[in-house]
Amino acid sequence: MDEEAYVLYHRAGTGAPCLSFDVVPDVLGKDCDRFPLRLWLCAGTQAESAQANRLLVMKMHNLHCTGAAAAESSDEEEEEEEEEKKPQLELAMIPHYGGINRVRVTQLGGMQVAAVWSEKGQVEIYDLQRPLVALSDPQAMTTFLREEQSKIKPLFSFAGHMTEGFAMDWSPTVPGRLVTGDSNKNIHLWSPKVDGTWHVDQRPFTAHTASVEDLQWSPTEATVFASCSADGTIRVWDVRAAPSRACMLTASQAHASDVNVISWNRQEPFLVSGGDDGTLRIWDLRLFKEGTSVATFKQHTAPITSVEWHPTDGGVFAAAGADDQVTQWDLAVERDQEGEAESEDDPALASIPPQLLFVHQGENDIKELHWHPQCPGVLITTALSGFNVFRTISV
Repeated sequence: MDEEAYVLYHRAGTGAPCLSFDVVPDVLGKDCDRFPLRLWLCAGTQAESAQANRLLVMKMHNLHCTGAAAAESSDEEEEEEEEEKKPQLELAMIPHYGGINRVRVTQLGGMQVAAVWSEKGQVEIYDLQRPLVALSDPQAMTTFLREEQSKIKPLFSFAGHMTEGFAMDWSPTVPGRLVTGDSNKNIHLWSPKVDGTWHVDQRPFTAHTASVEDLQWSPTEATVFASCSADGTIRVWDVRAAPSRACMLTASQAHASDVNVISWNRQEPFLVSGGDDGTLRIWDLRLFKEGTSVATFKQHTAPITSVEWHPTDGGVFAAAGADDQVTQWDLAVERDQEGEAESEDDPALASIPPQLLFVHQGENDIKELHWHPQCPGVLITTALSGFNVFRTISV
């Protein structure tokens, strides 16, 4: 690893690998960019046996900068502080029967809750309060391990999908509203009730003809969400209509094969999608009826496994692929005259799009990535090889 290319770089292992995770917001608020960093995650394991799985609530702290930033201190100071600068990982684990396909966290009435898509075909909602308190106080952790850990049950559970799935997203505009999609092409809408449970509409959204792979709510329109599927399409829905008539827009051949992941930009009217064909496509929602993407990038050499727009920079996004690469992109970058001249002299350079900022490697079988919404530029990934937490010099 070239340390000069990173502002921050840490690795962590959790025993059994995690297929999915989400960031738990920190009480410190936005722009927590002072080192050492602290962050909270919620993840779900894929253990070898069903009974060995856990819903993990994680506290990573004492995350110091690396590379040139760390080199500013003297060698003597580094030796004295080496022990103090060791990164720390603490876990509070909730037993979960069955592997966890996807985890999504939201804040609901002052609580941090996690929606969990299980390989056993259920979607469950967990209150994360007790494990979060345990990670904040050693005495509370002792009580959690002795008295609470084995007693935690879901706040709510839905088994109406009848099969497993991966697609799931909390609404950013309506607290507690959720959509979940399964491998049988069905999507269900969840609406929160005043008694702390949910009403799940038994009438599924059914326009897809194959597995629903990902779901994303509009960041501005409370009733609109997008979906992508193994049928090669991306669809936009409005829940004000009956489920059988709710599909409003369709990109019928969005990718050459399965569309694996999508992300809805929170600043601009754009979607980014990633497919089994290894391409990344940018969609302008103002032109979505035309069914043609406005940009296509083919840097990855294997299926795309995760994409996400930067939380505050509307032109930047990150992607992960089954080629063990994480790429960072900036749509605002164009090749200047000097770059054009260099690309003419070097065919290999000409094949690299100017929008490609950075390629992160060194992981095995990357499954999911997320930007940290409160730590500027910090990207977190989960893979078969464990977790990476890093910030590059490019973003």
